[in-house]
Amino acid sequence: MPQPDGGAHWEGDDQTVKDPDEQRVLFGALDSFYQYAKVAHFNTTHVRRQSFYALPRQHSELLARPPFSVLETLDEVDNCIDRNAELAIDILNTGLHSFGVSRGLGDKSSTAWQGAATANDLDKARSTLKQFFRDWSEEGRDERTACYQPVTKALQVEREAHPNGPPLKVLVPGAGLARLVFDLCYLGFDTEGNEISYHQLLGSAYILKHCPRAKQHTIHPWVHSFSNHITRAHQLKSVLVPDIHPGATLSNSPMLGQMSMTASDFICLYEGAEYSDHFDAVATVFFLDTAPNIIRYLETMWKCLRVGGVLVNIGPLLWHFEGTAPGTHGKGESKTGQHSHGNGEMHGANNHEDNKGIAEPGSIELTDDEVVALVQKLGFEIVKKESGITTPYIHDPESMLQTVYKASHWVARKVAR
Repeated sequence: MPQPDGGAHWEGDDQTVKDPDEQRVLFGALDSFYQYAKVAHFNTTHVRRQSFYALPRQHSELLARPPFSVLETLDEVDNCIDRNAELAIDILNTGLHSFGVSRGLGDKSSTAWQGAATANDLDKARSTLKQFFRDWSEEGRDERTACYQPVTKALQVEREAHPNGPPLKVLVPGAGLARLVFDLCYLGFDTEGNEISYHQLLGSAYILKHCPRAKQHTIHPWVHSFSNHITRAHQLKSVLVPDIHPGATLSNSPMLGQMSMTASDFICLYEGAEYSDHFDAVATVFFLDTAPNIIRYLETMWKCLRVGGVLVNIGPLLWHFEGTAPGTHGKGESKTGQHSHGNGEMHGANNHEDNKGIAEPGSIELTDDEVVALVQKLGFEIVKKESGITTPYIHDPESMLQTVYKASHWVARKVAR
């Protein structure tokens, strides 16, 4: 049964553990999955039990009985967190093995990764588990269709224009949990994903290479928040992940492409000479607005595309570093809490701390029409443009709060200059 080809980056890299800065970021990600259950229990149920018992006695007694049964609900939430934690621990164990790090539990000489997680790491672990709903559950299919189908259709049109050529080489920056990378590989494209977040890389490595079967895990994506639920059953709703077994699915592909992942800052890696004129297409999904300076992103994409290659984009413009002071990019947390979109998450908010590309000073926020004008100024020709495409992001369709993007989708072709 074929397995996704991840190379050294997906399987772990000894140099990562040897480099102090990389080790710090990796260990923070590993520890955040280890601590997920403890932190989630404290923040989600322990604090609420304290608040419940602080109510006037007659009020707490009323709410302890049906139809409210608040204490029973908190017990159920704890059970849901424990099921989420099963996935978190499998991701942790796979990461420890892949990077050659000792689990170290009870062994004081091998516990360097324990306690390394920052508050930001812990938020990212919770967000990553939640993202499995979008990328690897049957219930997330509608989100994937809205965001990925315009990209796959544009790439299939491009392939049809070159029916006798070799497989198109596609780069997917900001690949996240790698579902689009997987889908393009299944469709016959040689696909390289790029991701900077160890949380996302550890999650994608587990689901693509180590998860033993489809529907291995039960997760409860909405359990951490108590707001905007019509019924308690909605909050406690579960989904099974992954919806498919990647290896088994690829074995049935009629036109299987190659698949790989790189773990790095997009700009730092792909502006290198070895990637000049390397790809036939770059596919950006909810990615362009993660840049402090979008010009650097677009210049790098132009450089790594061959002449005639296409940049296929879909997404909103939720500029992740809006309001960030010059020189502070990558030196801490982006303003996730101030840039949420109804569910406490920021799309693509997986930025590695202290990476060179994002850490450069200076930033700019453009409108959609200005982005399109900039694309043309930097050596592309717009060949297709659509606006107002409804694209949810880790969206609970049963919530009382419905927040979706009206995304822009365009295809731009690299021209010689």
